[in-house]
Amino acid sequence: MPERIYNFSPGPATLPYEVLEQAAKDVVNFQDTGIGLIETSHRSKEFMAVIDEAEALLRELMEIPDNYKVLFLQGGASSQFYMIPMNLLSKDQKATYLNTGTWSKKSIKEAQLFGKVDVAYSSEEQSFNRVPEDSEYTVADDSEYLYFVSNNTIYGTQFQQMPKSEKMLISDMSSDILSRKIDVSKFGLIFAGAQKNLGPAGVTLVIIREDLLDRAPAAIPTMLKYKTHADKGSMFNTPPTFPIYIVAHVLRWLKDKGGVVAMEEANREKAALLYQAIDATDYYRGHAEVASRSNMNISFNLPTAELEQKFIAEAAAVGLSGLKGHRSIGGCRASIYNAFPREGVVKLVEFMQQFQANNPA
Repeated sequence: MPERIYNFSPGPATLPYEVLEQAAKDVVNFQDTGIGLIETSHRSKEFMAVIDEAEALLRELMEIPDNYKVLFLQGGASSQFYMIPMNLLSKDQKATYLNTGTWSKKSIKEAQLFGKVDVAYSSEEQSFNRVPEDSEYTVADDSEYLYFVSNNTIYGTQFQQMPKSEKMLISDMSSDILSRKIDVSKFGLIFAGAQKNLGPAGVTLVIIREDLLDRAPAAIPTMLKYKTHADKGSMFNTPPTFPIYIVAHVLRWLKDKGGVVAMEEANREKAALLYQAIDATDYYRGHAEVASRSNMNISFNLPTAELEQKFIAEAAAVGLSGLKGHRSIGGCRASIYNAFPREGVVKLVEFMQQFQANNPA
């Protein structure tokens, strides 16, 4: 990859290089139509083929049952924080939420505008360094659903096993969708912003069970009803054509690489390399408890804030970019999503070892 560096950014994040190369060509002249991709009508047969392929590939790769709709929406994953309770919860109904990080905390705040919210678990007092076991919370009998964030980008935690509940599961999978196999049939709704594992910012994926489409109160604005978009095949208004195009190509790339099973194996190997380097010494300290560690985002600290700043600067100077931790917890963070190459993790581990040797605490 000429003139490319290793991008550890949490999002927008690394995309497959071959996808970027093809997109660069299609932005200028899409499929020899004589106009660029981002000039192409969303109603044209060329673009309709793109969105159809994106949905078909997603259904194949995630084994999505036929009674689920796939939607390509705008507004970012954050818009789902209010769309979900707006569509699925009324003032006299209750939902259960697990508070495991910044994004779940924000979703709780939005849900409280529409119904009753039972926060059955929170790790906020522990700086969100873990996710719960099933035995650590109770889902109320009168809850409509159990909401959780499958992977916490900022704090580097992840549900290694999805929560089990008799209630409908709803999950924000923005930062680990398609990184491992899941059983979609266990969920009422799954959503994900594209800019980590799927494509660029600008499109949000929603997978929703069909029977939920008719639960929205009549007073909800048209654009904020899932049924509006499901009935029109995500074409009620002009969709984000370029991000959807990239998603289709990323899904094609993922399929060519062996699908979700192969990606899960690769992700576990990449994460293991980095965690081994962290655990090999007291110089580096992981933020997350071992049982809650993420395979997507690895947050860690050095002995001092000054050493962390030096580490980040010197890493960037040798082509290891985006390692600064989130402002809420500081430190360092390496995001190693599906498209992040193994050799980049190897380079980071080598840099960590050399940096420690050159900068003893």
